[in-house]
Amino acid sequence: MQKPKFITSQRRLPHWELEGSIYFITFNTWEKLELTPEARQVVLDSCLFFNNKRYQVFVLVIMVDHVHLLIKPLPKSEKEFWSLSSILHSIKSYSANQIPKVMKHIGTVWQDERYDHIVRNEQELQYFWKYIRQNPVKAELSNIPEEYPFLWQL
Repeated sequence: MQKPKFITSQRRLPHWELEGSIYFITFNTWEKLELTPEARQVVLDSCLFFNNKRYQVFVLVIMVDHVHLLIKPLPKSEKEFWSLSSILHSIKSYSANQIPKVMKHIGTVWQDERYDHIVRNEQELQYFWKYIRQNPVKAELSNIPEEYPFLWQL
């Protein structure tokens, strides 16, 4: 069995990828653009489109101006996994093309970069899962996580 590849890259933020890992990912709208409910549904659908094909989604939430995901990239072939860059590019580019169809916005939708964190153990997994679930409650968008329509979990 091959040792998992560890890849590092950096633009403004450092990015580490370790094949077979679970990631906590956050990406933001451009200049705090506020997404309408219809636009948030577009983003939710975009995030779930390749679920269980290119990656596994554990939990995700689409907030007014950012997205949180807990995902695990799946193997692309016997020799490589889907990269976070390709996964996020797919989600962000498709949703950016669809959002102007459901809300009045012309121009950039997403910031270029993302925050990503390799989940190291079960304790971190539970912490990030709870953090994502509680995000709409903390932002006073719902009383309990299950009431928020743009939260999805296994």
